[in-house]
Amino acid sequence: MFCATPKFPIIPSSLLFLSLHSLPILSLSCQFLSEYFVTNKTTNIQTPLQLLIMDAEKDKPHVEKSPSFDSKTTMDDDSEKDKPLPENSHTDITNTKTEPEKDNVNDNENDKDRDLPGDDDNGVKNPSSPKSPSDAADPNSENALDSEIKEEKEEEKEEEKPVLPPDLHKIVEEIDQFISQLIDDTTGPPDLPISVEQFVVLMEAKIEDYDSIDTPVKWGQLSAEDSSSFLGNVNRVSSLSKTLSKFSSDYKYAYSINRVGGVLQRLMSYVEEEFKSLLEDYKIQDSDPSNNKNGDTKPPKQSPPNQESDQNPPTESEAADQEHNIISGYSDEILSDLIKLSDAMIAGGYETECFQAYLVARRNALEERLHQLGFQKHSMDEVHKMQWESLEREIESWIKIFKQVATVYFPNERKLSDSVFSNHSLFSETLFGSLAYNVTIQLLNFAEAVGLTKRAQEKLFKFIDTYEALRDTVPEMDALFAEEWLVELKTEASIIRSRLGEAMILIFNELENSIRGDSAKNQVPGGAVHPLTKYTMNYLEFASSYRTTLEQVFREHQKIERADSATGSEYDYTSQAQNVSSGSEAVKQSPFQAQVIKVMDLMDANVEARSKLYKDPSLSSIFMMNNGRYILKKIRGSSELNALMGDTWYRKKSSDLRQYHKGYQRETWGKLLSCLTQEGLTVNGKVMKPVLKERFKSFNAMFDEIHKTQSNWVVGDEQLQSELRVSISNMVIPAYRSFLGRYAQTFTPGRQTEKYVKYQAEDIETNIDELFDGTATPMGRKKP
Repeated sequence: MFCATPKFPIIPSSLLFLSLHSLPILSLSCQFLSEYFVTNKTTNIQTPLQLLIMDAEKDKPHVEKSPSFDSKTTMDDDSEKDKPLPENSHTDITNTKTEPEKDNVNDNENDKDRDLPGDDDNGVKNPSSPKSPSDAADPNSENALDSEIKEEKEEEKEEEKPVLPPDLHKIVEEIDQFISQLIDDTTGPPDLPISVEQFVVLMEAKIEDYDSIDTPVKWGQLSAEDSSSFLGNVNRVSSLSKTLSKFSSDYKYAYSINRVGGVLQRLMSYVEEEFKSLLEDYKIQDSDPSNNKNGDTKPPKQSPPNQESDQNPPTESEAADQEHNIISGYSDEILSDLIKLSDAMIAGGYETECFQAYLVARRNALEERLHQLGFQKHSMDEVHKMQWESLEREIESWIKIFKQVATVYFPNERKLSDSVFSNHSLFSETLFGSLAYNVTIQLLNFAEAVGLTKRAQEKLFKFIDTYEALRDTVPEMDALFAEEWLVELKTEASIIRSRLGEAMILIFNELENSIRGDSAKNQVPGGAVHPLTKYTMNYLEFASSYRTTLEQVFREHQKIERADSATGSEYDYTSQAQNVSSGSEAVKQSPFQAQVIKVMDLMDANVEARSKLYKDPSLSSIFMMNNGRYILKKIRGSSELNALMGDTWYRKKSSDLRQYHKGYQRETWGKLLSCLTQEGLTVNGKVMKPVLKERFKSFNAMFDEIHKTQSNWVVGDEQLQSELRVSISNMVIPAYRSFLGRYAQTFTPGRQTEKYVKYQAEDIETNIDELFDGTATPMGRKKP
């Protein structure tokens, strides 16, 4: 056979003097020529692209070839065989017909004789073998050889002409037709056209240009036409790879499948890198997106009078799109490019790489935003070791961030994923679910760590805030997550809420224990409100502001402890705690209400026990009045706490307060008024002066002592203080004025009167107004 001659420049003449019948040597010569030109890199071959095209033409299967030099040689040999041999030929005719291989050997030997001239290339004389008579006597054979060598040289000259690059548009049309043919043809795999290899070579050159190490071409540098053309060709390569893969079992497609797959991989690598670059090229806005939601944004600038912007405000959809783009940090152009690149990757079978690139880029963006908002990742141990002041600040920050992420950032992340994967809604749902789920779990881990910290009464309200954030915010994400993601998130959030709720109930139990255990023997100076009363009432007042949440917590975690079916639980709805004023109808109580009343009862018992520490019954009554008035004031000041305690309890407490008031008046001022009675002052209608003197002396001494002592007593409530003073004045002053008017003239005017009549009625009133100030003041100067 004759080896196909490569498209190379004219070869040296010394290499072309080959015999017509030396076919094996001719084949070796072809191989040598190929290596020769590869080694010498002749300049007539203009581009690597042309070499690749020529290689493709050489390797193309089932391509019809023009009659070759080999076929011509065979025809000439056959014609010569029909001619009669010369007389002087030493070749036997019988051997020629029956042993063709021997003839070929003889012909090859004759060819060697013809190809070897007397002189070699270096001018050295070589001994020539004698020519056979047939070779010398056959001029037709020499003429045929000369003509065929001449034709070969003409073919080589034509092939030496520069090969023009293939027309890309024509190749693209042929590729589209071929892909359509592969899809529609059911008869069998068709032959591969040369345009397939040409198209692959062109795309390979294009990606080498774009993905150059020295001067890479970024996606933003491409014009709209170039980027559209590039992605169109990428999609063609993807389609070509998919359609060819159907015939992977056919050996004639193996080479093309590998070539197309390799180019597709390089194209997708470039597309993936540009996709990542665009995703990472977002801008975090300095403004807080929640400000738009809360209405805290600055008013828009007024347009000049000659503009009509006020007459054509943006529509709701346009405003929503603008807000979405601002928050996501991508311009419309970048969003459009992201959509195109993601579609190309998914169409090419690289959806896994596309999804991974998107998840990593958007997760980094969200974590960066969380960091800017102040959220920091803390391990469980770090949270447990935090001082409460620091942890309290972290909880406040977490609540704000959690609400903002769930209500602002997640909806916009969903919009972004729906935009980027607008043609693949299922992918968008899955990607957003995975991204938002991981971020939410990060946030929930902090809440879980908070719920597992050491319980303390001051932590109750931050626990409630965290519980409410989970309860109110998680449902707002229902429309964002797919069902499988939503179920997992709600389950996780429910577990954390349950732990927080259990911690709240245990905190109330600890409050009960702290009240029971507060059995110190120290008296509160001046009978003022006990610190435990203040703390407990403030605590309950603040807790009652979370009544709805705590009612929910106690209902979810109520503990039914029944000894039998008739015994009510500590947290039973129908606990019989109090009766309606008009009868014995049971009042239904919620679990939280029963808890608050129990704490109040414990506190009342504690205050009453502390009142017995005072040796002075009057001061004990003042102590009970102070604490009772403080409790009632707190209950009246809180609608929630008032509703929890009920009117019946409030009336009972007010009645107890009046009894303490009466006891104080009786113990203090009843004894003083006994000095002003008329009993025993007159005998037979005559005033007993010694007895009267003793009465005035006793009154003065007792009043001085009361004023001195009770001026240091404390009544912090101004209303109670005024009520006490008024009641004392109404009780003492009229009696003293009447007594003084009746018996003052008994004394001799002058020094005797001043000695025994120490106070006028006005002086008594002034001194009464100085009671319960909590500080001792000098006695008021008596009036003349």
